[in-house]
Amino acid sequence: MQILSAIAQLRTTNLAESIRFYTTKVGLTLEFQHEDFYAGIRAGNQLFHLKLSDEKDPSIEFVEKGEHFHLYLETGDASATASALKKNGVPLIKDVNETAWGTREFVIKDDQGHTLYFGERL
Repeated sequence: MQILSAIAQLRTTNLAESIRFYTTKVGLTLEFQHEDFYAGIRAGNQLFHLKLSDEKDPSIEFVEKGEHFHLYLETGDASATASALKKNGVPLIKDVNETAWGTREFVIKDDQGHTLYFGERL
């Protein structure tokens, strides 16, 4: 068996706003949209999906309390990526910092409250 990729799915109560956040604020690409309830966002060679939901994603609170993440996006330069996001009006929840496990990371929240880590291997 060969697995070609793993695709995460984030729930959103406003698909258009989430697409705008990821494409305009973060600078990712809309890969596809199916009607008004499903979309794919391209991040480099990876893809994640957005699905319209009537209620806020219940995992948001759990992830926040446990210091987990919904998505971890690897970047070549965490400081430059953080600067670009700040210029686009995205506040950092946790500023760029070096970790004990050999990465430079920072944290943001998307328009729905999902926790997104950005990391650079050192």
